[in-house]
Amino acid sequence: MKIGIAQLNPLVGDIYGNAQKILIFAEKAAKQGVQLLLTPELSLCGYPPRDLLLTPHFVDLMARELQNLAALLPENITVLVGTITPNHDAFLHGEKSLFNSIACLKKGKIEQVFHKQLLPTYDVFDEDRYFAPGEQLNCLISFLDQENSLTIGVTICEDLWNDEQFWGKRSYKVNPLENLAKLGINLIVNLSASPYRVGKQKLRESMLHHAATRYQIPIIYTNQVGGNDDLIFDGSSVAFNSHGEIISRAKSFAEDLFFVEFNQEIADLISPNNQSQIHLLPVTEEEEIWSALVLGVRDYCQKCGFSKVLLGLSGGIDSSLVAAIASEAVGPANVLGVLMPSPYSSDHSIFDAEALVTNLGIKSEKLAIATAMDVYDQILSPLFANTTFGIAEENIQSRIRGNLLMAIANKFGYLLLSTGNKSEMAVGYCTLYGDMNGGLAVIADVPKTKVFSICQWLNQHKEIIPNNVLIKPPSAELKPGQVDQDSLPPYEILDDILDRIIHQYQSPHEIIAAGYDQEIVNKIIKLVIRAEFKRRQAPPGLKITDRAFGTGWRMPIAMRYPL
Repeated sequence: MKIGIAQLNPLVGDIYGNAQKILIFAEKAAKQGVQLLLTPELSLCGYPPRDLLLTPHFVDLMARELQNLAALLPENITVLVGTITPNHDAFLHGEKSLFNSIACLKKGKIEQVFHKQLLPTYDVFDEDRYFAPGEQLNCLISFLDQENSLTIGVTICEDLWNDEQFWGKRSYKVNPLENLAKLGINLIVNLSASPYRVGKQKLRESMLHHAATRYQIPIIYTNQVGGNDDLIFDGSSVAFNSHGEIISRAKSFAEDLFFVEFNQEIADLISPNNQSQIHLLPVTEEEEIWSALVLGVRDYCQKCGFSKVLLGLSGGIDSSLVAAIASEAVGPANVLGVLMPSPYSSDHSIFDAEALVTNLGIKSEKLAIATAMDVYDQILSPLFANTTFGIAEENIQSRIRGNLLMAIANKFGYLLLSTGNKSEMAVGYCTLYGDMNGGLAVIADVPKTKVFSICQWLNQHKEIIPNNVLIKPPSAELKPGQVDQDSLPPYEILDDILDRIIHQYQSPHEIIAAGYDQEIVNKIIKLVIRAEFKRRQAPPGLKITDRAFGTGWRMPIAMRYPL
């Protein structure tokens, strides 16, 4: 039996467009002799649909389009489609009114429907806000004809992630894979929309290998690909045989269609015609993050209707990396870099920004802001008289620049990209209504030290980021001789402390016990807490770690943290 895996990039809410994409992939697969085609979780509406699910009209449209799709599919192929279905017993049992479902479409009909059993509520997930959990008994497809005798267990994303032997604990009461294995099935399929984070595919494959060998059942994992708001989906769909060996792997960060076969004689998955298709994963963490961010920017632009982007170019490493990502995502001709020097800008910053423009082949403009600074000084002088020059005046420069960039964006329909990194966002080393302006924060989940390593990786074959950008001390250049380390510890120290606070949930005492100065630790924790109101007003940032300042970050603004 030939099985196709359609690794799709849906647009959230575009029910008709997504259905058309599923149909196109199904027609291609049918011509290749595929009998069963798998699509990702919620492939009909895209993941995550969030509060679109609260609109009855949206849910009704999905039901109608699912019926239409079933009627249009080729007769000789069965397709599993991710969709939403109503929970008709919701009012009787006090449950949510919807299921996160997989519909089995065959010969013009919706033949079966399967429901997701495990509903995650951690990090970016909030599924029990919308869905009721499915029951174990409703998870099997049987192919019984002259050619095939095959029973398939259907699981949806999180249903995979509760093996107590692999994790050392259970997060939910039931383990769907264990229960399916007891039913004597021949194959497990998992339809997922699993968001990307650094190193996640290696974790997935380790988990899938464990499951396949533990139950001695082959597994096909089908994942969504693409960027949806702050979330990036890497694809990397993969098939394992019952020995835990990879039979096939799809591309990372791109749509794909690939095939495997279930061989009746050995009751296992094999590569069609012994032609294995195993795409390689990115070699380094830097390559992986780069690919994710390029996809995130490209899809955010396309799905939000932007063809051109702009950003401020300071000659620093953050804006240099964002410009390089944007150039790769939408093409150099569609990127505008704006240089906005002030009297405090160093000559090398201007030269470095101009060198970057040349290296990337992007467009650029230079708008000096000294005149605007003078005007602000004149307007504010009655109120600021007899006060000392300080942060308020420094931040005016950033806000002038932010105003200019927003004016250009509004005038010409560009998407403004924010260039702040995670280290700055964590401690508030950024200016509201200034350098935080924008529609997308490209590297807001990338620590400063990782920004440097990505740029070094990018330069391994030729200079893209000017070398001087990599070696000069980082500076906001808002006053004479300013460098970041006037206000912050070295980034190697800052980033490790931030990692312990944000990702490892360590207490101040644990961080100090690791060898860090108590005064520095307490200062950084206070900065992280005080910056929460800024982060709440920041543009969406592309998520690449297990804990980003976005959908999954739910911290109070008004609070006092016990040190």
